[in-house]
Amino acid sequence: MNHDGVVYFTSESVTEGHPDKVSDQISDAILDAIMAEDPQGRVAVETLVTTGLVLVAGEITTQCYVDIPRIARDTVKEIGYTRAKYGFDGDTCAVITSIDEQSADIALGVNQSWELKTGAEKENAYSTIGAGDQGIIFGFACNETPELMPLPIALAHGLARRLAQVRKERIVDYLRPDGKSQVTVEYRNRKPSRVSTVVLAAQHSDEVSLEQLRQELVELVIKEVIPGELLEGTKYYINATGRFVVGGPLGDTGLTGRKIIVDTYGGYSRHGGGCFSGKDPTKVDRSASYMARYVAKNVVAAGLADKCELELAYAIGVARPLSVFVETFGTEKVAVQKIEQLIRENFDLRPGAIIDYLKLRRPIYKQIAAYGHFGRKDLDLPWERTDRAELLRKEAGI
Repeated sequence: MNHDGVVYFTSESVTEGHPDKVSDQISDAILDAIMAEDPQGRVAVETLVTTGLVLVAGEITTQCYVDIPRIARDTVKEIGYTRAKYGFDGDTCAVITSIDEQSADIALGVNQSWELKTGAEKENAYSTIGAGDQGIIFGFACNETPELMPLPIALAHGLARRLAQVRKERIVDYLRPDGKSQVTVEYRNRKPSRVSTVVLAAQHSDEVSLEQLRQELVELVIKEVIPGELLEGTKYYINATGRFVVGGPLGDTGLTGRKIIVDTYGGYSRHGGGCFSGKDPTKVDRSASYMARYVAKNVVAAGLADKCELELAYAIGVARPLSVFVETFGTEKVAVQKIEQLIRENFDLRPGAIIDYLKLRRPIYKQIAAYGHFGRKDLDLPWERTDRAELLRKEAGI
C-alpha cells in the first residue's frame, strides 16, 4: 500500500454459519467453558465439521469438567443450524472427541506460579514464565476508520454481520446461516475514495428467485452498511453462480484456524501464520497478537503515525520477545526509532504481563470467534482501548 495514484485493495469476511467459523466458535466455546471454571486451564483444541459430524481434538489440562458434546451442539444451534434439512444440525449431528493432556515438555516453559499476586513475586513470575511456543506475531492499526482498522475488512465484516442480522430477525426470511462477503476499495493517493466492487454469497432456501434475492440484498444489506458516498459506480456480484442452497458443513468441511486473515486485518497487514481460536492465552499466537494490536492502535491514536504495523518474535519458554519491529509505511510523524523506543518503555510484552494486563483468563473468546478479533465497536475488548495514546503523545513531544 505504498503506491501513489489509484490502487485497489480487497478483503473478505464470512458469516458465523460458514463451516470454518462454525469450527472456530465451537473451539472457543470450549475454551470459554474452561476459563469460566478454571482460569489456569490449558487449552489447545481444534474442531472439524462436515456433513452430520463434529470432531473435536486437541490437548486440555484442567481441574474442571466440561461437557464438550453439549457445548458443540449448543453452539451449532445458536448459529442457526437447527433443521435436519440443512444437512447439518445441532440435534442430530454426531460429536466425536479425542482429547489428551498438554505435553509435559511444552508445559515446562509456562507451568510456573501464575497464582503469585504481590508486586515483587509477580515481577519475578513475569520474567520466568515464558511463551507457550515460538512464533512471530503482527499487530496493525491505521486511521482509515474510527476504529482504526483498514476500510476493506471493516466493510466486509459489516456486510457479513448484516447478513446474519437480517436472517436472524427474519427481515429476509429465506436466508440460511452460511455466507461470505468481499469488498474492493479504490484508493487515490493512499486514501480510500470509493468502493469499486462488492461480492456477496448468501445461502438461501430453494423457493426464492435470484432476482428477488439480489434486489433485497442490495437494499437491505449493502446499502445499510456501506455509506452512500462510497457507492459510486460500484459493481455488485451477488450469488454470482445463480444458486447457493447447499451450504454450511453439508457443502464444505470446516476447520478451526482456516480464516486467520478474516480474523485479523483482511490481508492489509502481514500475518504470522498462527490462528487464535481454541487456544488459551499462554499461546502467544493469541495473547501477543492482541497486545500487538493494542500497541499499534495506541501509536496511531496518539498521532505518531497514520499506519503502524508491529512485529514481535517469541521463543518457547522465553519471557521477553526476541525482537520488536515497527513499520509505519512512511506515515510516521516522529522517527520510527523513537516509536520503537516508546513501545519498549511503555508496554510490557512478556506473556505473563500481557495476560494480566489484558485480563485474558476470562470467558471472552466465543464472542469474537466470528466477525473479527479487532476493531469490534460492539464489544468492550481491552486490546481495543486507546488509553495509552495521550502518554505516548506527551512522551513523543507532539
